[in-house]
Amino acid sequence: MNIGKQFKEGLITNNPVTVQLLGMCSTMAITTKMSNGVGMGLSVLIILTLSNIIIALLRKIIPDEVRIACFIVVIAGFVTMVDLSLQAFFPDIAASLGVFIPLIVVNCIILGRAEAFASKNSIGASAVDGVAQGLGYTLVLVILCAFREIFGSGTFSGHQIMPSGYVPAGILTMPVGGFLCLGALIAAMQWALGKSKAKAEEKGKEAAE
Repeated sequence: MNIGKQFKEGLITNNPVTVQLLGMCSTMAITTKMSNGVGMGLSVLIILTLSNIIIALLRKIIPDEVRIACFIVVIAGFVTMVDLSLQAFFPDIAASLGVFIPLIVVNCIILGRAEAFASKNSIGASAVDGVAQGLGYTLVLVILCAFREIFGSGTFSGHQIMPSGYVPAGILTMPVGGFLCLGALIAAMQWALGKSKAKAEEKGKEAAE
């Protein structure tokens, strides 16, 4: 288990949104306010980590033929717990996120990590993977929320920060704004990764010579 490598993958080189291109529907839909992004990000992080742990614990006794159904049952249990907790302690966030919390059950990030990682690795490694991938997802949400809320509404976390004369770019708070912002973020990440890969290959060639 290489913790540093797992966190680097989750945050940068194998980020669930900007590299794996998973969970994009909720990413575009709820990133209009910082509270939405933080609430959704932490919910996914908690559910992903706990689901990974349980699936890794049961991986040797779950029949291969019904593994996906079993994964969904485990995930659904944790989603229900988080959904009810949000409704009880953070009703405003629960109301704002709406149906997207229950839909975490079929979020490709969580099911994908269960199938690709937790079902094949130890409990410790699966827990770290859940935290790393969850933080990577949350980071993308926070970046998009900050940009869309500041420039689309003139506020940050509900507080006015732009001058009174600022005219908000309302398109950023609309679905098309989410699509454009996410597309730009993915393009920037792919450019940065491509440039880093090219430098690494160039250094490799120089070392070989």
